[in-house]
Amino acid sequence: QVQLVESGGGLVQAGGSLRLSCAASGRTFSNYGMGWFRQAPGKEREFVAAISWGGSNRYYADSIKGRFAISRDNAKSTLYLQMNSLKPEDTAVYYCAAATTVWATHMRSEYPYWGQGTQVTVSS
Repeated sequence: QVQLVESGGGLVQAGGSLRLSCAASGRTFSNYGMGWFRQAPGKEREFVAAISWGGSNRYYADSIKGRFAISRDNAKSTLYLQMNSLKPEDTAVYYCAAATTVWATHMRSEYPYWGQGTQVTVSS
């Protein structure tokens, strides 16, 4: 199994930036495609971004395309999400997840391993 711990969330004004990190431990990090999801109050958890094992393939939700960037450092076993031009509607708990495939996937059902989440709040 792989254990995941997110960090980097916080309170930011609209138009600002945050960088989330997800530290992985346990099995070899590069064995997993990785993803970010988010869940706003009263809403279902939704896909944000995914990246393949080596970083060559990346997949984004339309709602954040052009504003967010996913990346990974396999040597540090760490996943990142750079979030720019943040909007109040980006407010949510953000989760990182490890997939059963090495490829980038948006399918929540392909992610059995999850972190505990980090809160991102964007004020208007």
